Amino acid sequence: MLVAAAGATLVATVACSQSTDVSTPPAPASTAETVPQTARDPQTLRLLYSRSPLTLNPHLANGYQDFEAARIVYEPLASYDQAGDLVPFLADEIPSLENGGVTEDGTSVTWTLRPDVTWADGQPFTADDVVFTFEFISNPVVAAATAQFYEGVESVVAVDDYTVKITFANPTPAWSVPFTGHTGLILPRHIFAEFNGPDARDALPNLQPVGTGPYQAVGFEAGTVIFEPNASYWGGRPAFNRVELLGGIAPYAAAREVLQASTADFAHNLQVEAEALSELETDASGHITTLFGSQVERIMLNFAHPFARTETGERSSPEIPHPYFSDLRVRQAISLAIDRDAIAAELYGNTGKPTAQLLVAPKDYQSVGNDYTYDLERAKALLDEAGWVDLNGDGRREKDGVALEVLFQAAVNPVRQRTQAIVSDSLKQIGVDVQIARVRIDEFFSADPQDTNSLNHFYADMQVYSIGNDSPDPTTYMGWWTCGKIASQANQWQEPNNARYCNPEYDRLWEAARQELDPDRRAELFQQMNDLLIQDVAVIPVVHRARANAVSDRLANVEFTPWDASTWAIGAWSPQPMPTE
Repeated sequence: MLVAAAGATLVATVACSQSTDVSTPPAPASTAETVPQTARDPQTLRLLYSRSPLTLNPHLANGYQDFEAARIVYEPLASYDQAGDLVPFLADEIPSLENGGVTEDGTSVTWTLRPDVTWADGQPFTADDVVFTFEFISNPVVAAATAQFYEGVESVVAVDDYTVKITFANPTPAWSVPFTGHTGLILPRHIFAEFNGPDARDALPNLQPVGTGPYQAVGFEAGTVIFEPNASYWGGRPAFNRVELLGGIAPYAAAREVLQASTADFAHNLQVEAEALSELETDASGHITTLFGSQVERIMLNFAHPFARTETGERSSPEIPHPYFSDLRVRQAISLAIDRDAIAAELYGNTGKPTAQLLVAPKDYQSVGNDYTYDLERAKALLDEAGWVDLNGDGRREKDGVALEVLFQAAVNPVRQRTQAIVSDSLKQIGVDVQIARVRIDEFFSADPQDTNSLNHFYADMQVYSIGNDSPDPTTYMGWWTCGKIASQANQWQEPNNARYCNPEYDRLWEAARQELDPDRRAELFQQMNDLLIQDVAVIPVVHRARANAVSDRLANVEFTPWDASTWAIGAWSPQPMPTE
């Protein structure tokens, strides 16, 4: 998940001034403080998000909000529930060794499909639609956002109308990743066939989709998507006559509208300070659900120089290593200066736990070591050892005429700005000067190559955001730190390794894990990968975050999973039954 997702001309030196707060202009007016005050129809379900959907084609998604909206319309073959078990959607059953769907050598999986599914326009859903979806995703001209989840697939073949066989290039224990969850939603061939090319992003069906899901989009305007029931839905008519998805609502405002004002039914992924969220829950007309999955709030250190340019003009290129983060001792000092306990307690409360682990779920893959320590004296000693000293007594360390100062960026959000402030205070105590940059959320998480403020461009020394593995299988997620996944000008900054970290030993472990069929040995490999990243300070995990959603008390049958969009089971959502006398 993409994420990610999330640029002045500065050459040769780190251009940072002491204690400066560099901010982008104020957020646009679409970041509303309240939702539109329209009359509440009990047959209308209203959903609030901090970002507005830009497309309803999940394979061209620009961020989580696009997956959340698309998941209302489209479905995968299967998905993982909260317990981590596969449940079928468009599949008739889950493949296994026992039923012959999964081969013992891990080179193929065969899915049988439901025979009673039609697209919203009445056309039958068949295995050929699954084949087409792979053709679309794997077409390099399309540049699908979900392509990384299909990289090991060699072929997808329709055995008959309701049987599809997926063959992998190598033994693949992660056979369940393709076509499952929000990255596995199936597209109709008869709608998208003519757009399988360079004009994919301009296709009208991206805004007017025809899906197999419980609702269909009937209106798409900036900030709002309107859905109505899909009369052809194989699961029966859903409970609501209308669904409204509103984007651009600030997290605190969204929580307030659900919990206090009762103008909305659901608010997504609320990164709101613990004290403020607790106050909103007092005498509320809704409740907060907290679901701990794989999300880790992390601080990324740039292994490349963010302000120097190569001969071709590229910034943050591994060709020019970072002037001080290339030294492990400096990275270790930064990690020691992160007060994880304070950040978790003050900002997250029961929605976050301090952690030094990058891979936190599923539990089978968790490492037992890597305890964190907040130790400013040890951090100072490491910087002394590395030759960074305060020569003139101004509180800022220097070495070879270069000041130890960093540009620390994050998306605009009160919790993230408080995180930046807490970290900045500690870093200044060890002699590191910090310049704070706040970036508009749509720019920070943008996949647009023109958005140079994005997290993948990473034109800063440090940045903070949250992400995790989209599936209980962490192969794709842990592959983000391999050398071949470095974000660069050559790949239009579409690859996820924005830290520009490269370690051949890590790559070797990942290559072994992606093909290891023995589950115990595979878990050991992932644990070794996690340990290597932490010990090398390739990333600084800070808080294991829960997905905190606000849900109106008027709703029933609302179920979430950490392995899919919050809207994955929206077809079952319904009004609470009226009490009987």
